Amino acid sequence: MLFGLKTKQIRTLLFLGITVAFLSSCKDDASKTYRSFVSPMMGLNVASGSEFEVKVLFGKESKVDSVIYLIDSAKMVSKVDTSAIKMKTEGLKLGNHIITAKIFGDGKSEDLTSNVNILAAQAPIEYTYKVIKTLPHDTSSYVEGLEYHDGYFYESAGDYGHSSLRKVEPASGKVVLKADLDKQYFGEGMTVVGDKIVQLTYREKTGFVYDKNTFKKLSEFTYNDGTQEGWGLNFDGEKILKTDGSSSIFFLDKNTYKTTGEIEIFDNKGAIQQLNELEFIDGKIYANVYTTNNILIINPETGAVEGKINLTGLLPADYFKTDDEKANNVLNGIAYDKATKRLFVTGKKWPHIFEIKISKK
Repeated sequence: MLFGLKTKQIRTLLFLGITVAFLSSCKDDASKTYRSFVSPMMGLNVASGSEFEVKVLFGKESKVDSVIYLIDSAKMVSKVDTSAIKMKTEGLKLGNHIITAKIFGDGKSEDLTSNVNILAAQAPIEYTYKVIKTLPHDTSSYVEGLEYHDGYFYESAGDYGHSSLRKVEPASGKVVLKADLDKQYFGEGMTVVGDKIVQLTYREKTGFVYDKNTFKKLSEFTYNDGTQEGWGLNFDGEKILKTDGSSSIFFLDKNTYKTTGEIEIFDNKGAIQQLNELEFIDGKIYANVYTTNNILIINPETGAVEGKINLTGLLPADYFKTDDEKANNVLNGIAYDKATKRLFVTGKKWPHIFEIKISKK
């Protein structure tokens, strides 16, 4: 049943169904010449803005009167011959798209289907960093969300039995206000929306809304919206941005917290999985990639990765001693002071929050 599935899930199911059907028909009668796509081959990667060839092997089963070519459900080209064509990618979202050749002849029609993946047109610009200031940070905090507002850090700490929401004094690292979560919840991303704070949980499908000034819990909400888990959260001034560990960033209504849309995130090589903590800075989305030292700079309209900040070396490689600590206590936490344009980063159970300045390599 396709009702309720996201568009990309439906496309994946169609792609699998098409593949199985084609292989089954070939097995039934290998001697017959079947109609099929010569190009694009299924799963072809195409750079955004470029063209790709569409060519069909029409076989000898029946006469061809005309062919209509579609991308997803949009008609692109209509032809009365069987010659190859070129399709443009301008205006297409990044990600998977279904290519259909609707063939008419002898009073009948037949659909052939393939697919392409539209990738970012260019490789991301590489950035490096310089540490401007090193601030203290509570090493008991398994950082899941970090923001800077009104002279304070607002922080969401995770882990079952240790999750909390915190207001932190930057210079001292002192926690001046704290709300602990029940031990059944694993705190995740958080964001400030006006005079409220919204906080996600990891696998509990529950979000909390607090009064920003007192940390009094005002309400709860659930998000059975098809997303995998609760990871990162940020407010861009109009809508809430949310990650779930996949390659998508979801858009939530700032009042109802319901999902209103999404974008898939791609660089020039493919989809970027495990997007985590978020920050909206000067019209771009900054996103941690979980278990890496990278922060991506993303175009919020297209989902294209335009830049990559490599923060290797920010924390000494030997600070965490055990393999388990090294695997889990990774970079995660981006905050931005809009007034002074200061960028802050940290990690899970890190001893410092770093103010950094980035520059192109």
